[in-house]
Amino acid sequence: MRSAASFVFFIALGGCANVASPTTGLITLVKAPVAAGIGKTASKTGEACANNILGLVAFGDASISTAKQVGNIAEIASVDHSSTNILFVYSRYCTIVKGA
Repeated sequence: MRSAASFVFFIALGGCANVASPTTGLITLVKAPVAAGIGKTASKTGEACANNILGLVAFGDASISTAKQVGNIAEIASVDHSSTNILFVYSRYCTIVKGA
């Protein structure tokens, strides 16, 4: 019984890890900042995404280094993220890097 209560408590707090990205039970389409440099130009953009289907299968690479490589960026000006959730059936998390 004690382990079941601990499991429920742990699952209930799982949503707290993603405070910066609001989600709903129906549809979520959110863009939010992560970090920005001071006085840097942003003439290029690169995006890297990870996907999840039914909470069972996750795939992709949403790392900053992959987004930087996709955009052919040498110097990062800012990092943002976007997230999409459709009825918890499909979700997508993208890292967007801007720079020169």
